[in-house]
Amino acid sequence: MAVKKYQNKDATVTIEIDEDKCDGDGACVEECPATVFDIVEGKSHATRIDDCTECCLCVDACPTKAIKHSSC
Repeated sequence: MAVKKYQNKDATVTIEIDEDKCDGDGACVEECPATVFDIVEGKSHATRIDDCTECCLCVDACPTKAIKHSSC
């Protein structure tokens, strides 16, 4: 299982993305109001995690349940 873990600079927010489950449909990119996510080589990446507002929309939007968020 390939799980990528992203942490903000203060280590208060962690986002884990299971790349085996991620189908790259971009729902997280579309729903995130803080533009935290990018699709890179067909998979979601939390490239701007420091901008995360902890709203949990990414977790709810992901159709394959590939995203785990420390605040949700």
